[in-house]
Amino acid sequence: MVDLWATQLFELDWPAWLVTLLIIPDILIRLIALGWVPYRRKPAVGLGWLLAIFFIPYVGIIAFLIFGSSKLPAKRRKDQQTINDLIKAQTGAQAILGKSEHLSEPLRTSAQLNYSLGALPMTHGNSFSLLPDNHEAIRLMAKEVEQAKKFVHVEFYIAAYDSTTAPFFDALKEAAERGVHVRVLVDHIGCVGYPGYKELVKLMDNSPIDWRRSLPVRPWRLEYQRPDLRNHRKIVVIDGEVGFTGSLNAIDKTYNKRANVKKGFEWKDLAIRCTGPVVNELDAVFATDWYSETGDIISDELQLTMEVPNEGGIMAQAVPSGPGFPLENNLRLFNHLVYNANRRVVIVTPYFVPNESLKQALTTEAHSGVDVRIYVSEQGNHAVLQYAQESFYEELMENGVKIFLYPKPTILHSKFILIDDNVTVIGSSNMDERSFAMNMEISLLIVDEGVTSSLYDLEEEAYVPVVKELNIEQWRKRSLKQKYLENVCRLTSSLL
Repeated sequence: MVDLWATQLFELDWPAWLVTLLIIPDILIRLIALGWVPYRRKPAVGLGWLLAIFFIPYVGIIAFLIFGSSKLPAKRRKDQQTINDLIKAQTGAQAILGKSEHLSEPLRTSAQLNYSLGALPMTHGNSFSLLPDNHEAIRLMAKEVEQAKKFVHVEFYIAAYDSTTAPFFDALKEAAERGVHVRVLVDHIGCVGYPGYKELVKLMDNSPIDWRRSLPVRPWRLEYQRPDLRNHRKIVVIDGEVGFTGSLNAIDKTYNKRANVKKGFEWKDLAIRCTGPVVNELDAVFATDWYSETGDIISDELQLTMEVPNEGGIMAQAVPSGPGFPLENNLRLFNHLVYNANRRVVIVTPYFVPNESLKQALTTEAHSGVDVRIYVSEQGNHAVLQYAQESFYEELMENGVKIFLYPKPTILHSKFILIDDNVTVIGSSNMDERSFAMNMEISLLIVDEGVTSSLYDLEEEAYVPVVKELNIEQWRKRSLKQKYLENVCRLTSSLL
C-alpha cells in the first residue's frame, strides 16, 4: 500500500522533498504502531486499532491517542482503589457475610471472584421486587423519594425532565427543600442532546440539589477525559433502606426524540427494587463515583459496616465494573456463571457483541447439552452495533445457541442473565466490549429460586408470545450486502 501510494505521488511530479515529507512520517507511524498498540491489549482490540492506523494513518493515530486507552485516568483508578480498600476494611475482608455452607461450590467461588475484583461481599437479608414497566418504575421511585428523611442518592446514564420523569425530579427538589441531602450524578455525554436535559439542569441549578456531571468533557473548564469512557450505572438509594437499579434511564420510554416517536420506537426496560444490606452496597458504588467527581467521601451517611443477618432473606451481591478497575469484573462473572451452568442459560440484552471468551463459554455450554437462549431486539438503534451483533448469529446457532428476536419497533433494553433455577444477574451491563471494558456498570448477583422463577415467568409471559426464533437456514439466505456490512462492522466490534 505504501509502495503504491509512493508511486502515485511521484507520478504527480511533486517535489522530492514534499514526497519524502509525506512518506517518512507515514512509515514511522506504522512501524511505531506495530510495537506500541498491542501492549497489554487483547489481540482483537490491538488488531482493530492497527487496521485503522494502517488504512488511515494520520486519522487513525489521532483517534488512537484520544480513544486508545480503555482505562480511566490514573487518579480516578487510585480513587477507586482507595474506596475498595476502605470497604474491605469495614466489611472484615470476607467475601460472604453470614452462613454459606448451603451454597454450591460455584456460587461460593462466584462470591469470592466478585469480592476480589469489586470489594463488595455477598450478604443475607435482602428482598427484591421486579419492575418491568419503565414509567411505573419511575413513579414508584418518586413515591419513595417523597418519604425520604435523611438522604437520596441518584445516578443515571441518561436523565431528562419530561412528562414522565417530572414527578421523580420534582420529588427530589421538594426533598432537598425540606432538608434531605439529595445528591445526583448524571453522565455528561450520555445526557447531552436529549430533549429535557437542559430543563433538568435548570431545575437542579435552581434547587438545593447537590449535583454533578459524571465524567464531564468540558475542556474549556479544564474537565476532560477520554470521551467514550462513560458512567452507565443506574442507581437510586433512599435513606440507605431502599434501592433501585437495572436497565432503566430517567427519561420517557421514547427518549423524547421525534424520530423515535415517528418510527414507534419505545424502550422496554427492567428495574428492580431492593431492600436489605445490598442497598448499602449500591450506595457504596454511588459513593465511589461521588468521591471521584467531588473528592468528598460520604462518611456520615454511608453504612459500610453492615449489620447482616447470619442467614435468612435473599443472598445477593453488588458487582461494580468498568474502566476504574484493573480487570473486566462483569465479564469474568458472566463467564464463570455460564461455565458452571448445568441446565439453562438465558441472556436478555439489547446489545450482544460477545468477545471470544464469552462466545466460547456460550457455545461450549450449548455443546454440553445446556439450553442456551439469547433474547435481543430485531432492530437496534445503532446501525454499526446492530450489524456487528448480527455477524455472530450464524456461528452461535451452528453451535446450538438459540437466538430470539423481540419484534420492532420496540427496543428490548432489559439486561439480565438466568442460570439454572436459582441464579440471576440483573443490572446496567450489556453484553458487548463497551460494557465489559469502557462503561462503568453495576450488576446484582442474586441467589434465590423465587427471583429467578419470576424472571423465567417474565420470559414466558412477556417475551415468548411475541418473539421470533431465528432459523439458521433462513438466516443463511440473507443478502450479500447484509453479510458484507456485518463483516465490516464486526471488525470494529472490539472497539464498540
